[in-house]
Amino acid sequence: MPTVLNPYLGFRDNARDAMTFYQSVFGGGLALSTFGDFHASEDPAEADKIMHGMLTSGNGLVLMGADTPAGMDYTPGNTISVSLSGDDETELRGYWEKLSSEGGTVTVPLEPAPWGDTFGMCTDRFGIAWLVNIAGAQQAPTA
Repeated sequence: MPTVLNPYLGFRDNARDAMTFYQSVFGGGLALSTFGDFHASEDPAEADKIMHGMLTSGNGLVLMGADTPAGMDYTPGNTISVSLSGDDETELRGYWEKLSSEGGTVTVPLEPAPWGDTFGMCTDRFGIAWLVNIAGAQQAPTA
């Protein structure tokens, strides 16, 4: 799978509504996962919030979005980041090292994630937020 670069939108509590709206605009398939799906929040009130949403249109447009947990900073107008994802671990770790060094800040270390991939978040020296996801080995579905 080639490495892809796409926008990632941040919301506080309305990612489901926003992503559903964007699906009505762009068409395509919408996949939504909640914090509860991955047991990724200690706050039960956040279980139904969107941890990751991905809209893929028929013509190849990809838009991602998620709710921002209450414990993380959320500033309207500063809610877009850039997502890098793929399965080339060497390439993606190289990008991660360059983006998070020389004045960058790691906000979530690049490490194994509950969904089976390697994931991290950082802000580069120019203030741009980056999400890096290295695809893990895909398991065959169980019956």
